[in-house]
Amino acid sequence: MAVRGLGCPVRFILTAGQKGDAPQAAALIEGLAAEVVMADTAYDADHLRQAIAAKGALAVIPNNPSRALKYPLDKHLYAQRHLVECCFSKLKQFRRVATRFEKTARNYRAVVTLAAIILWMR
Repeated sequence: MAVRGLGCPVRFILTAGQKGDAPQAAALIEGLAAEVVMADTAYDADHLRQAIAAKGALAVIPNNPSRALKYPLDKHLYAQRHLVECCFSKLKQFRRVATRFEKTARNYRAVVTLAAIILWMR
């Protein structure tokens, strides 16, 4: 999920592999001032769309194909989401991030944080 707003900080939540994406999203956007929240189809949930609207932000999330009520999608804004995917790709260039050598969540979170800092400083 990507958030575009006023001096947007980077946030991430490390979860178990079997956990869904959408339940974690509310915690990620909590307290953020954002103009636009972009996410992929996995985040297409009414409660998340309502939380984004309550912030006064625009939800740019493609509709799940099984959704009966379709929401409009700004395709030009959604096309900018490739920047987030490029960031993930760059993070995975760090071997310890890609292969998750770290045994504990705390250590893995630290490695991802360090990799993100290195990318940001380049």
